[in-house]
Amino acid sequence: MSETAPQTTILVTGATGNVGRPLVEQLLAAGHRVRALTRDPAKANLPAGAEAVAGDLADTASLAAAFEGVGAAHLIGFDAADFAPLANGAEIVDLAVGAGVRKVTVLRGDVTRGPLEEAVVASGLEWTELAPVEFMSNVLEWAESVRTEGVVRDAFPEARSALVHEADIAAVAATALTTDGHAGAEYWLTGPEALTHPEKVRAIGEALGREVRYVELTRDEIVARWRAEGWSEPDIEFFLAMRTDPPAAGATVLPTVERVTGRPARTFAQWARENAAAFGG
Repeated sequence: MSETAPQTTILVTGATGNVGRPLVEQLLAAGHRVRALTRDPAKANLPAGAEAVAGDLADTASLAAAFEGVGAAHLIGFDAADFAPLANGAEIVDLAVGAGVRKVTVLRGDVTRGPLEEAVVASGLEWTELAPVEFMSNVLEWAESVRTEGVVRDAFPEARSALVHEADIAAVAATALTTDGHAGAEYWLTGPEALTHPEKVRAIGEALGREVRYVELTRDEIVARWRAEGWSEPDIEFFLAMRTDPPAAGATVLPTVERVTGRPARTFAQWARENAAAFGG
């Protein structure tokens, strides 16, 4: 496979996010020129060498300068502020095509394509879709109770998820953006194992070197908590469906990360060790 020339500028949108930040780091380490889009470059604390530019994917007018001179771009299909699909997807794609972008990766936020993904597929760009089943960083919602009480309270202990390390999502994106052979691919991304809540809690405890207890909540208790946190009824229905009747894909381990990058997918135990400080370690 031929590699994108290092002098080609690669735009990373959502550059301070869970996937964007490691993608910026990996591209810079490989010698590529990186332009990093963020709402507030002054607060982004991006790695040395990244060209930070201000912009908001939900505001097309703010993106023109970011796309100038860019040969490849990593896009996200949702607004990071509320995770809703970007309504201006077609406008973003028109801007990218007009600027001369050739190759894009798109991080999907749902199991189905949104407006941005649909526009990319219809654009003539060399596109690769990234569809992670679940981010390992979702487990950070347990961090406060682990720090303060050494406890995780959650429901549906039998439900399994093949959650994926964000750095692996970034590694697949970096490969697709800088080498050939990935155009038109839809990559479903998982970690190397499908874990239950108690298994994840055990891994966090091992990373901390102390016991962390799992306390099972009932269905009514978890629904009450979601309502107290401000989730809408449609959101709660979705959460329940994902936990009580999840699609098989969510717990099916796939070899995609290793097949694309040449490296085994990172384990949750590794993620827990890397993020131990968030849990009080």
